[in-house]
Amino acid sequence: MLLDFGDTVDDPKKIAYKVEITEVDDINGDGAINLADIQHLMQNDKNVISVLKGNGDFRSEECVELLKQADIVVTNPPFSLFREYLAQLVKFQKHFLIIGNQNAISYKECFALIKENKMWLGASIHSGDREFMIPPTYEVRSKSLRIDEVGNRYIRVVGIRWFTNLDYPQRHEPINLYKYYTPEEYPNYENFDGINVNSTADIPVDYDGAMGVPITFIDKYSPDQFEIIGLGISNSGLECGVRPYKPEHKKYRKEVQKRGAVDGDLYMMINGIVTVPYARILIRRKK
Repeated sequence: MLLDFGDTVDDPKKIAYKVEITEVDDINGDGAINLADIQHLMQNDKNVISVLKGNGDFRSEECVELLKQADIVVTNPPFSLFREYLAQLVKFQKHFLIIGNQNAISYKECFALIKENKMWLGASIHSGDREFMIPPTYEVRSKSLRIDEVGNRYIRVVGIRWFTNLDYPQRHEPINLYKYYTPEEYPNYENFDGINVNSTADIPVDYDGAMGVPITFIDKYSPDQFEIIGLGISNSGLECGVRPYKPEHKKYRKEVQKRGAVDGDLYMMINGIVTVPYARILIRRKK
């Protein structure tokens, strides 16, 4: 079943459709069966397209009833409503494969599911960006706008990932590590008992303590190889043992670096300078 859902329940002009496909053939003879065949599919009496009563908002009673019938949900939800849409899928205990931005990894609600091994990244789209088709009326300011030979418009969005709770063999493959720990290359955090690692490839093969790694670690994360301790930013950091700034370091950050110090954010002292890395996931090797 294909469902076109809107962004808000306050848009009465939105026309939403429900497409029920029970038989699929390469009717147009191009050698592939995909959404390009949708017009031809609807010419098959066994496939049905109908207009929904509402505007297709996923939160409406009508769409919730359709969701209850689903075994697996595969879609590209509005990024601005990603948290809410994911919460709905979890509430109704659905298997899902949905597209989102990699920054969603650091959302508190999403990260909790990843930490508890209830959600992970899919097997593809680790390269970073993808193109999305946009309607003719959509205002575009992005330089990535592309128009194809028939006038369809596309924009390229960076940091795209599949989010899923469907297991697959590759996520259990361990990361191949080759580097060894040295205190010079892996400084300790000032406010957490662990070391900083700047890239997944640099995780030391011989270190068993806590480590802070970039959020892109999740692309290669194997739950059989590593344990996720928490997220080292803001309140999430405080909840997993990251200590508040020392008063003198908070003062330095505010008065010298002209930046606010957020308790819960991991930081280091490098040559006497307060150094705050980008968002870090705290992990520990499983023995």
